[in-house]
Amino acid sequence: MGKDARNYTDKTLKRLFALSGNICAFPGCDRFLVNQKNAKDSNICHIESANEDGERYNPEMSDIERADYPNLILLCIQHHDETNDVVKYPVHILKKMKSYHETEQLNKSIKENPSMLKNTINAISSFELGEIDEIESLDLFDPREKISFNDLERNFSLIHEYKIYHQKINELYDELEFEGSIKKEKLLRNIKLLYTEVKGKYILNHDDIMTIIRDNSDNIFDDIYNALLSKLQDSSFWEEDVVFGIRLIMVDAFLRCKILEEPK
Repeated sequence: MGKDARNYTDKTLKRLFALSGNICAFPGCDRFLVNQKNAKDSNICHIESANEDGERYNPEMSDIERADYPNLILLCIQHHDETNDVVKYPVHILKKMKSYHETEQLNKSIKENPSMLKNTINAISSFELGEIDEIESLDLFDPREKISFNDLERNFSLIHEYKIYHQKINELYDELEFEGSIKKEKLLRNIKLLYTEVKGKYILNHDDIMTIIRDNSDNIFDDIYNALLSKLQDSSFWEEDVVFGIRLIMVDAFLRCKILEEPK
């Protein structure tokens, strides 16, 4: 095992604990876990093992990838031991378990904090990131076509699960427009600018831009999430539930083609 396989970044830990609700992800378990600074390694579990002789070890994965959010799931010690059964709990089952648990926590957060989405919209629209010259369409695109065109894989289920919240977001945007606010346009402009910035770090001087985007589409999506998370953590709008709000706003922005490329 390399030294980085358990070298979790602060961003990764905050995202992991916030999206899990600090609760074990095993179905039916409601055991609360300790906070990210005091968690035992046994609670932060690798879906694909950190150790070469561990469960579900993937030799093609780097140690940095092993310590990153997509490969981690929070489990209590009892269910960590239980999921060591690789026949009963292969990689795809653990990823589905994590996704289902996070969706449950999202639904719970929206019910308990109905202003979460509005707070997230206010926060992201408050940033002054620059200007986009042309006025762009805010129309929606078929998510299946958009996902296929950009070769998204890791975030496929996220987009399909969270697209149902588009109507709620659209209602909030309509309210803002009725009040004469341009927060919707500012928010989508800011996300588009972040996408342009993040994309530029990948394409550099390559000629075949679309191939580079497709090869890195999931990383680009995650980099934008982390950039928004960092900005919000440093703002007066920060609250734990905003971690969920960012994901919903990003899925909506993806459908409006502010993140990744428009199908031709």
